[in-house]
Amino acid sequence: MSFDREIIILVVQVIASLGVVVSVVYLGIQIHQQNVITKAQFGHSLTQRLYDRYFQTSKDNEYAEFMAKDWNSDHLTPSESWRIQMAILTYLVDIFDVYDKVNAGLVDKSHLDTRMRTLKLGVMKTANAKLVWSGWKKNRSEEFVQWFEDEIYSDEDQNKFTREEIEKLGKLNTIR
Repeated sequence: MSFDREIIILVVQVIASLGVVVSVVYLGIQIHQQNVITKAQFGHSLTQRLYDRYFQTSKDNEYAEFMAKDWNSDHLTPSESWRIQMAILTYLVDIFDVYDKVNAGLVDKSHLDTRMRTLKLGVMKTANAKLVWSGWKKNRSEEFVQWFEDEIYSDEDQNKFTREEIEKLGKLNTIR
């Protein structure tokens, strides 16, 4: 009788062990699926940000005119320069967020590449952008700053302003 009892206990232990293994495998599958869903949600929210900007440009005439301005013009009013700086700051905060999400493996690098291609079109080469960047880069790691400056400015020294840029910036009230 003792032998039968030991066999029964052994079978129960094997079944319990298999149950634990199956539970761990199932938990792993669930975690993987949740990660896929989370990445998709982050990707969707990042894409939605861009769509919102594009849609705002198409429906709001004043905003479209603002976006169509020459952001490096010598004839910008102080309020136009301020608006441009706030727009650039918005782009930078978006880049910061996407860069961090890419490095954490939460979104595909294509989200970052899309945004960087837009900034490389010249926005970040303007005096207003250089001013915003010179202040905000202090909030980021040296690794990020090096990567960003390599991407945007290549061999150009973004901390140097031309005489014209210094004159333009001198007319702005950027100290709060």
